[in-house]
Amino acid sequence: MTLQEYYYCPDTGMTPQPQITNALVLRALRRIDLPKSELTVQPENGRTLVNFDTNFYTEQGAFDRTVRLLGQRVDLHIWPSQYHWVFDDGRSLSSTSPGAPYPHLDITHRYTRKGKLAPSVDTTYAARYRVNGGPWRDVTGTVTIPGSPVPLEVTTASPVLVGYH
Repeated sequence: MTLQEYYYCPDTGMTPQPQITNALVLRALRRIDLPKSELTVQPENGRTLVNFDTNFYTEQGAFDRTVRLLGQRVDLHIWPSQYHWVFDDGRSLSSTSPGAPYPHLDITHRYTRKGKLAPSVDTTYAARYRVNGGPWRDVTGTVTIPGSPVPLEVTTASPVLVGYH
């Protein structure tokens, strides 16, 4: 706090409200318990095939929070602005899309080797804020929440010819 934020004006007898700054709101945003995005992998049985398009998505959406800063009400509108898909085979992808369930294959990855992996998705949140019901302002800065890994086994398959009578 600076000395200016707490001065008394003898002419009016009023003490002005402390100033809510963007930096103060960003610090508050970093202290909020922002949710991890839950990664869904398709096929859903925890297994996929080498050289097969494996689908990834999450369903984390926008939400609102209200905090008190310097005795004032600050409304926050928070949303995922970017996703960082970590496929755990040395490759990753950043997108603004949360992916989608099959048949919409927005975020896919082809594994080239078999093995036990643990892909994840990190979510970067952006926000807008308003003080005491005033105009909305963009928060300068974002917060990234690391995702929890999901077990995935990449296997190979052998084609088998089947005859029908």
